[in-house]
Amino acid sequence: MKLNKYIDHTLLKPEASEEQILKLIEEAKVYDFASICVNPTWIEFAAEQLKGSDVKVCVPIGFPLGANTSDVKSFETKDAIQKGAGEVDMVINVGALKSKNYDLVERDIRAVVEAANGTLVKVILETCLLTDEEKVKACQLAQKAGADFVKTSTGFSAGGATVEDVALMRKTVGPDMGVKASGGARSYEDALSFIEAGATRIGTSAGVAIMKGEEASGDY
Repeated sequence: MKLNKYIDHTLLKPEASEEQILKLIEEAKVYDFASICVNPTWIEFAAEQLKGSDVKVCVPIGFPLGANTSDVKSFETKDAIQKGAGEVDMVINVGALKSKNYDLVERDIRAVVEAANGTLVKVILETCLLTDEEKVKACQLAQKAGADFVKTSTGFSAGGATVEDVALMRKTVGPDMGVKASGGARSYEDALSFIEAGATRIGTSAGVAIMKGEEASGDY
């Protein structure tokens, strides 16, 4: 198992500076991570710096609340890909899911999948806000809408990934869809626990510590 290729090396804090983003990029190159996950303002800078490597630029859409309209998410997706994003992580409309407005949730995801036009789409459920029943429903809707992955969390709400949630999501989507655990992987042991539960990608700011077998401080 190549653990490095499970990791989306992440820095989404609003106060992140160019120097910090550059450090993230350099670490991703050294460890050959799957991607770096950065806010849209950094796409072109990151894509330029990563030329010649197979590390992708992953960008969040409708982030972090998921409460934008589908038209905005669709435009944001096209804009991100045009500027160099190789993957997009969209946040579902959590309020619509809570309201049992499943058509809206599915349409919203589908709008991003269609805008992505073949670029990998991960769907963030924000599991810390959902009941198990809602988590299952959200996974089913994401799958129906044609997304590539379901993902636990933004890292900007009440909690991150749990092993239980990852296992539930994997059980719901079956073997063929990706499951991303984000927030909560602070160490090599954490990462392995998520992978054993069914995760095929891990979103974390602790990628380097994980690879070194250390434990990182911080919350994502």
